Amino acid sequence: MPKPRGLRAAALTATAVLLSSLLAGCSGGSKNEDRTAQKLDWTDCPAPSEAEGDGAAPSPLPNGDRWQCATLKAPLDWSNPKGDTIGIALIRAKATEPDKRIGSLIFNFGGPGGSGVITLPAFGQDYAALRTRYDLVSFDPRGVGRSAAVTCESDAQLDQYFQQDATPDDTAERTTFLNNTKQFNAACEKHSKSILPHVRTTDAARDMDLMRQVLGDAKMHYFGISYGTELGGVYAHLFPKHVGRAVLDGVVDPTQNPEQVSLGQAKGFQLALDNFAQDCTSKTTECPIGSDAQDVENRIAKLLKDLDSKPIPGVFPRQLTQTAATNGIAQALYSKDFWEYLTEGLEQAYDGDGKILLLLSDSMNGRNDNGEYSNMAAANVAINCSDEKSRYTPDYVQRKLPEFRAASPLFGDFLAWGMLNCTDWAVPGAADHPDVSAPGSAPILVVGNTGDPATPYAGAKRMVDALGKGVGIELTYKGQGHGAYDSKDKCVQAAVNSYLLDGKVPAAGAVCS
Repeated sequence: MPKPRGLRAAALTATAVLLSSLLAGCSGGSKNEDRTAQKLDWTDCPAPSEAEGDGAAPSPLPNGDRWQCATLKAPLDWSNPKGDTIGIALIRAKATEPDKRIGSLIFNFGGPGGSGVITLPAFGQDYAALRTRYDLVSFDPRGVGRSAAVTCESDAQLDQYFQQDATPDDTAERTTFLNNTKQFNAACEKHSKSILPHVRTTDAARDMDLMRQVLGDAKMHYFGISYGTELGGVYAHLFPKHVGRAVLDGVVDPTQNPEQVSLGQAKGFQLALDNFAQDCTSKTTECPIGSDAQDVENRIAKLLKDLDSKPIPGVFPRQLTQTAATNGIAQALYSKDFWEYLTEGLEQAYDGDGKILLLLSDSMNGRNDNGEYSNMAAANVAINCSDEKSRYTPDYVQRKLPEFRAASPLFGDFLAWGMLNCTDWAVPGAADHPDVSAPGSAPILVVGNTGDPATPYAGAKRMVDALGKGVGIELTYKGQGHGAYDSKDKCVQAAVNSYLLDGKVPAAGAVCS
């Protein structure tokens, strides 16, 4: 899931589930304690914390079973594994056919920064076939939700932050934008100094291997979506012999640096916008937001230009700004299922009502109806900036604007300026891009969607190549939206289920359309 401050590596789940409690501090660990020997205390899941997104406790499963939650004790610092610990929040639904059980299937739904403890119950029925032979398990990665959550600014400050002009047009606007970014990053360091150096993807991968052992699984069976594909690739690199059956869906390109990722997303979201506009105007009923595809896009561009100087009413007392509208449009392009909301939101915005587009933007940013934010945005920035070595300057971004605008007149500026998210970050980034080479790993099914805006299709082939010969197996879905399995395409689901349940690897290069 590309997230608020630049749409990088975002997950779809933010719209379906509006993802303050954090595990305060760190506990001391016995110097002789074997972390793999710990016993998990599974109990009925509580209501989500504010950092996870608030709301009600997960509803019972269709057979009446309750979702169960537990806390895994993991080292704060994996370079000192017997030192202080943090809690990693887990959730599970036990297999419905225990006599045929394969083991645990661990999910990461993306972000980075999304709460798996919230997301798995929301989409649990989509994975009912897999639950027959697996315990479905997910978790809040370190820095997220109940797992030593990164915290930065207050809810009131975040309201202001997400309303700012994120595409500065002059020196004054640029200065304000840079100051806001610096203030946000400084707040993260002030409130989360102890956890910030320990939220890299490599740390989360090591947590996952500990999780595997404590759950009693000889192999890691895994389903990663969006950023979860990067996490899965990094896990395979670190622990190739531990990989069991693994699926990567909505694939992050592991060969790209942040600039290349942002430019690729500009092209990807532009493609999704083109497809949305074409879909609206090709139907038998009249498209209410344009006479043809180009007219649809021209009207959107004019709306955004007008909002830059004159916002319109959104959700009282907040207004729909240019930044919020761009964010809301991008969020709706994550899934074809949301296109109808985008059409309605644009139609209302043209009449001076920005409510729907602002609510879509809120969803992207993790804001609930009560004005409270999950820590999704804070965690997203913390994990990305810990992983990414590149640090860009305002002058560099300014020089790159023509290239980004050529990739997408609508999203180019937004994604280009988002490259400054990490410029003033307190923790150095780890690498130019993740290492996912995994010689000796079991086959990993890599599913790419030709219409994916957030993780463009070309990344799937590059992930296959980077995993190494005989490891990555590519499956192509000719569809729309972010990811493939949750599109409910029968061909994709049959191929994935056959692999995870029966170990049958699809032929390399198989296509679902």
